[in-house]
Amino acid sequence: MSAEQIPAEQAIDIRFGQVGMVQVRIRTTDTGIILDELTGRIAATPQFFDRTAVCVDLSALRDEPRADELNAVFDAVRRAGLLAAGISHDNIRLDELARAVNMPVLTQFRPQRRPATAPKAVETPPAAEPALMHHQPVRSGQRIYARQRDLIVTTTVGAGAEVMADGCVHVYAALRGRAMAGVRGDTTARVFCQQFNAALVSIAGVFRVFETLPDELAGQPVQAWLEGEDLRFARIGG
Repeated sequence: MSAEQIPAEQAIDIRFGQVGMVQVRIRTTDTGIILDELTGRIAATPQFFDRTAVCVDLSALRDEPRADELNAVFDAVRRAGLLAAGISHDNIRLDELARAVNMPVLTQFRPQRRPATAPKAVETPPAAEPALMHHQPVRSGQRIYARQRDLIVTTTVGAGAEVMADGCVHVYAALRGRAMAGVRGDTTARVFCQQFNAALVSIAGVFRVFETLPDELAGQPVQAWLEGEDLRFARIGG
């Protein structure tokens, strides 16, 4: 069938879905510093981050960057082996900057704004739905996502698989893939597993990869949680 014969409605599909993406928050537009820190942080696992799409978070910058400065930042990110796929921020005026650099604003990663009269940031509501139960092995390439609730996996999570939840992630077997809890910003979420061999653990966007995870916890029942900006791990029942 030629292109002319394909009905327009069948040529493509546009769908919205949960997309995993690393977030890079910058506090400077000095490309030398950014490149040095990025390459240093991903040196331990270059294959894990190779050509990984990232969202560049501008909310920690003191001053609004110029378009040429931001393009230079994107170039530094690319030189580190990553691919800038969009920006996030907490300043509506930066929407014009996003157009100037031809980058989308990724609303999934927009930082929570502080209300003018409130002393604290708005907190993400806790998961309210019953937990999503998954009773089949999660194999390489599979992704299981529990929206607005906890995720309970009663079998293994294989290498190359991903389990994600807006609430907590519970794995009552071996965890060899990636586990991401609090993916919409819930800093009280936790990750629990019966046998800890994770490739990556993330809570509310703060993550650690296999090479930086505690060796003494390998194969043990483990929980992970956030203390401020630090991701902590401990043996369950130890």
